[in-house]
Amino acid sequence: MDRLIKLCVVDDIRSVVDMITKKIPWHEHGIEIVGSATDGEEGFAVIRETKPDLILTDIRMPKMDGLEMTRNIMEILPTSKVVILSAYTDFDYAQKAIQYGALDYVKKPFSIDQIVKAVVKAKEVWEQENRSRTQLIGLQQKIKESMPALRQEYLSLLVYHQTNEAELARLSDFLDINELKAPFAVMTIQIDQFTDKYGEVPVKELELVRFSLQNIVEETIAFYGAAVVFREGFNRYICILNVADQESPIAVADQCCANIARHTKFTISIGIGQCVETVQELPKSYQQSLSALSYHFYTGGNGAFSYNTDAAAQPVEWIYTEDSENEFLFAFRSGNRDACVEWANTIFNEMGKVSVLPEPGVVERLLQGLVLRMLRVLMEKFPRPNLAEFESKNQIIRTSGADMQEYRSWFIELCEIGCGMIHQERASESQKIILRSAEYIKANLDVELTLEHCAKQVNLSWGYYSNLFKKVTGSTFQQFVTHAKMDRAKSMLIEDFQVQEIAQQLGYEHRRYFSEVFKKQTGLTPTEFKEMSLGKSSKL
Repeated sequence: MDRLIKLCVVDDIRSVVDMITKKIPWHEHGIEIVGSATDGEEGFAVIRETKPDLILTDIRMPKMDGLEMTRNIMEILPTSKVVILSAYTDFDYAQKAIQYGALDYVKKPFSIDQIVKAVVKAKEVWEQENRSRTQLIGLQQKIKESMPALRQEYLSLLVYHQTNEAELARLSDFLDINELKAPFAVMTIQIDQFTDKYGEVPVKELELVRFSLQNIVEETIAFYGAAVVFREGFNRYICILNVADQESPIAVADQCCANIARHTKFTISIGIGQCVETVQELPKSYQQSLSALSYHFYTGGNGAFSYNTDAAAQPVEWIYTEDSENEFLFAFRSGNRDACVEWANTIFNEMGKVSVLPEPGVVERLLQGLVLRMLRVLMEKFPRPNLAEFESKNQIIRTSGADMQEYRSWFIELCEIGCGMIHQERASESQKIILRSAEYIKANLDVELTLEHCAKQVNLSWGYYSNLFKKVTGSTFQQFVTHAKMDRAKSMLIEDFQVQEIAQQLGYEHRRYFSEVFKKQTGLTPTEFKEMSLGKSSKL
């Protein structure tokens, strides 16, 4: 419920004050009397104490007239509405009061209806202005709350799109951005392994960590000069730095890395763009900072790189030659794990020794291209479903933003997976024969599976076949056949087949003999096993 509007009445005639304050049912109009007085000084004192929304006052009063009181009221309560009570002869004074801020006047003599009408009108004006003030305060609060987002958006535009100097000057005060003076350099700052460490934590904790890291960076940079730092994404910040001299950006960046490592459990990587002289060139410096940041590929983090124009012109063929690649692929095709790993270690070791490091994106594309050629080799030898482990491992590196050491581990593991598959594929042909024979036995348990019969199926003598079978499977031929039949019998019993039917399908002429073999293998008769498996046994 809205509060009552507060009214104060001041008139040097007591009967007028009493009539206005006591004879009129002000509550019906949403108004309450909070004070009254019979002279100007007393009236102003009451007004200062009660802070009314509306004041009804005579123009001529002892000690302080209504004109002076109106002027004083407007100084301490500028939103209050003053209605003057004025005789006809005081009309000039009433006009003067209106110039001082009074809202309206009522001529004496007046009726109660005239007083009510004037006060209610003043109330409506006050309420309308109050609603406008409330809306304005709400709008100002919203602007204040959205200011960080507005600053973030505008600063992002500075580095993403060309902006002129006049626009920067116009918005700097409004957005509370520190004054930036040329020359500029853009630094892109990335928190190392932040996703791995904080990908699943609550938002509040995550926000606290990012705020703390940004605060350390801002305090460090402030020691060197003017700059603004703002977030770009989940684990990145951008700094627009006023460059004092050509050496200062790398010094600032190195100190930021050191302070983060010293005061937190994190490390950061920083890419630094070249110095530029105008706001319009900030996007260029930003793109250079991203290129420089990518060189954390070689360090794994906790380091700063400046953009190097020489790197773009550096040839990358030295990483490995076509002959070297063919040598590697020959070893891989042969399943020679040791040769493949040695080749990979040599390549990665050489990569860190050159004076000008090649652009990391080129290295990544070369290695991923080589892995695709390894996959093509495997696809020539194996059906696609068998390559799931290799392809899954390959996919991980494409989304992880890995550094060089992670690439080394990833590439060597792919070599081991692929060579292992090829080596297994090159296993003894004799082993393959026995494995195929074992599958044949499991698929033909209903026929008479003698040693001679199965040996003939694979074109081996029964004696050689018997020895080879035991060597590969770890059991004699007869043990394997019996075990396979009992496994099938268990499944059929659970599926509620009759014992006689199972014996016939497994090649046993007599049910009793089948039951004896089953009990010898399992310790239970077929009926006992069936009851226990189906939950009907009372011996549990």
